[in-house]
Amino acid sequence: MSFSLFINFGGECREALTFYAKVFRSEVQHLMKYSDAPPSNGYVMPDEDKNRVMYAHVNIFGTVIMFSDFPSGMELIKGNNLSPTLGSDDEEEIRRVFGELSAGGEVGMELQKTFWSDLYGMVTDKFGITWQLSHDSGIEYVK
Repeated sequence: MSFSLFINFGGECREALTFYAKVFRSEVQHLMKYSDAPPSNGYVMPDEDKNRVMYAHVNIFGTVIMFSDFPSGMELIKGNNLSPTLGSDDEEEIRRVFGELSAGGEVGMELQKTFWSDLYGMVTDKFGITWQLSHDSGIEYVK
């Protein structure tokens, strides 16, 4: 068994992949466009979908995160349906990632001390994905 996260977009997946690979100092892997898929039972793909990303992934701190564009006929609801959460004992790295995700996005909660983390914040990036970041410094959780 395994667990992964799939993040879907409405046509801007390629741009998001490039952005996330840069932020997390990784590489886009296995990029497949809808036009790369084998024909299926006479289905005629709309021209607007041919260059959309059907599948790709980025390894983010040892976890494979999968990405895709929905086909043009599917409704995409951005935002609060998922929340990738990053924890690190490297405060400088948390601050760097938070800053880069904030560019063009919206900070929901500035990085700050909480009862569960010495440094925690939330940011919605320019693609509408809300990220939680936490500096895991050994703080004891309230019981």
